Amino acid sequence: MALPRDIEVIYGVNPVLEALRSGELPIERVLIAKGRGGAAIEPVMQLAEERGIPLGFVDRRELDRLTGRTAHQGAAALCRPYRYVSLEEAAGKDNDRGRRLVVILDGVTDPQNLGAIIRTACCFGASGVVIPEHRAAPVTPAVMKASAGAAGRIPVARVGNLARAVEALKEMGFWVYGTDAAGGTEAAAASFEGDAAVVMGSEGSGLRPLIRGKCDFLLSIPMGGGFDSLNVSVAAGIILYEISRRRNPDRAHVGKPTV
Repeated sequence: MALPRDIEVIYGVNPVLEALRSGELPIERVLIAKGRGGAAIEPVMQLAEERGIPLGFVDRRELDRLTGRTAHQGAAALCRPYRYVSLEEAAGKDNDRGRRLVVILDGVTDPQNLGAIIRTACCFGASGVVIPEHRAAPVTPAVMKASAGAAGRIPVARVGNLARAVEALKEMGFWVYGTDAAGGTEAAAASFEGDAAVVMGSEGSGLRPLIRGKCDFLLSIPMGGGFDSLNVSVAAGIILYEISRRRNPDRAHVGKPTV
């Protein structure tokens, strides 16, 4: 089977299920490995049929080839390119003013980190994620898989000028919080009142000076063990959890551990 150049492949049972559930991804067809049935695959087949999406059954070797011989678990979805939203859509609804939360990524290039941050943003109630068009990872099937399908559930905006996007969010009423390993207010001590936009820097160099200078506040995460920084997706998780905890003090933030 030859795929058109603009077709992307999402693979793995959970990512395919999330893509089907979201209704946001332009899925052309769902492929199932022949002989692969049972309880794990059945929900994928059922949901595809409910959505009117064609099902195809192919040899496992063909699915290996289409997905790059990765752990596809016998399921894949063929999609048109990811549909990004406008900055305004990523900012959230007007009737949520005062509690809106946007995650901005300044040059995150690792698809695994991008996927993990998108998943975390979705879990902690962010209204959207903003990424730049240049020198940053786009939303790809690898990102979709790393996000466990969350990239199909939370709006992602891709902008040509990140600095202007930050300014536009400030004009919409957002306070902009940048992360800075070198110093700043400890995340646990920040107020996070009103609409918040959290800017995470790149894996290697952090925030660019231009973006750093546009932040209203700078946040830090205290740490020990001889380390002075965290993986960007881990740092994002800590800060987004802190915002969620502060905004929802009566909610028990205890869930089922996932991997």
